[in-house]
Amino acid sequence: MASLPHIIFGLNPLQVKGSLEQEIHTLTFDSRVANAGSLFFAIKGVVTDGHQFISQVVEKGCKAIVCEDLPATLPNDVCFIQVSNSSAFMGNCAAAFYGHPSKELKLVAVTGTNGKTTVATLLFNLYRSMGFKTGLLSTVQNQINESIIPSTHTTPDSIRINAMMREMVAQGCTHCFMEASSHAIHQNRIKGLHFAGVAFTNITHDHLDYHVTFDAYIKAKKLLFDEVNEDAFALTNKDDKNGMVMLQNTKATRFTYGIKQMADFKARIIESDFNGMLLNLDGEEAWFRLVGNFNAYNLLLVYSVASLLGEPKEEVIRHLSMLGSVKGRFDYVRSDNGIIGIVDYAHTPDALENVLETINQVRTQNEELITVIGCGGNRDAAKRPVMAEVAAEKSTRVILTSDNPRNENPEDILDEMAKGVPPLHYKKTLRITDRKEAIKTAVSMAKKGDIILVAGKGHENYQEIKGVKHPFDDKAVLTEFFQLFQTEK
Repeated sequence: MASLPHIIFGLNPLQVKGSLEQEIHTLTFDSRVANAGSLFFAIKGVVTDGHQFISQVVEKGCKAIVCEDLPATLPNDVCFIQVSNSSAFMGNCAAAFYGHPSKELKLVAVTGTNGKTTVATLLFNLYRSMGFKTGLLSTVQNQINESIIPSTHTTPDSIRINAMMREMVAQGCTHCFMEASSHAIHQNRIKGLHFAGVAFTNITHDHLDYHVTFDAYIKAKKLLFDEVNEDAFALTNKDDKNGMVMLQNTKATRFTYGIKQMADFKARIIESDFNGMLLNLDGEEAWFRLVGNFNAYNLLLVYSVASLLGEPKEEVIRHLSMLGSVKGRFDYVRSDNGIIGIVDYAHTPDALENVLETINQVRTQNEELITVIGCGGNRDAAKRPVMAEVAAEKSTRVILTSDNPRNENPEDILDEMAKGVPPLHYKKTLRITDRKEAIKTAVSMAKKGDIILVAGKGHENYQEIKGVKHPFDDKAVLTEFFQLFQTEK
């Protein structure tokens, strides 16, 4: 509970109509849960406009409303706070309502197209292994020490973020690592947070269904760096062609990491196979359990963040070398008869290419590489033919299948994917709409030593079809068929 003047102190709304003298028990932008003790935020969303529900929340007894457009009728007993951007105002109000918990944590946000989940989760696991009480906000799950909280978005809304961070502080956490998606940054979900540091992985083709242009997508990521304070660090991938753009105009102290170019933090891959990698991190050699060039970048970024947070170099490397892969990210399983299965969240052309190149660098080239790949419905359609082209170019066999078709016809999605397959690769490409049947076919085709990549869904344990989420776990399905086809081939 907090007083309304305390919540909006220093935020300078455009105008206030009605009395501010009231106590607020909850913050919400959901009209269904608003009540007499709520501060309701009318937000203009992608699908609905919260302003349409102002009359409903007033009928429920809500006496405090933040909005961009004042309604035609202003009840005398309701306080209307007019602002230029309701979602940004909500972020700042949420931080104040919960007592600015991010200032009591060392909060680090990771943004970029690929690698956010792996980096944030590795940081969480690293700090837990070093004995710190730590929080995590990620695509896979939110976590406060040992307590797991299911995740519904890459980045939760600002009210939920601050509520969880207040709980982190209450449970003794000193650090929090979070993913910051472009949607979340653009929608002001991280407004009002105080960051110890921000980090950038890479940027490639993704989410153009939302951002429309690649330039707008880059600018959304860059906003995270533009708005951090002077006491934070800003860390970017110098090898990414847009990496240095992130550091332009930031007030934070700037740092770089890289494998190819000179940078503040450097790594070199010495050896690599399906069991892991031998890396040189800033002059120290160690064996790590993660596989592939893209994971070398992820490990280097984790090491760099921990170093900037003041942890001893040798201790970081020792603990980091003991950590395994993140669920759904190059998730490795081997059948009894020697077939290697890999489940990965790769759902962009660049991520898929990274995973396939990693596999091709490690394998002897005598094995078959069978890729099962689909594309999600109601999302960026332009990447569909590109995904199929990458899979066909870098695999020995390809099965195009359904991902999360959502409200689209899966056959239409596969039609668009199929357009990207070069004629040269028609013969090695199959089309099986049912994802379970596609995985079963891949396993039935494989022989000892072959590699099956099931890409696109990773950690997800459902398949969304016509608005309904049906239980579906790529790794579980793959393992099921490994057991079914375990006789020697």
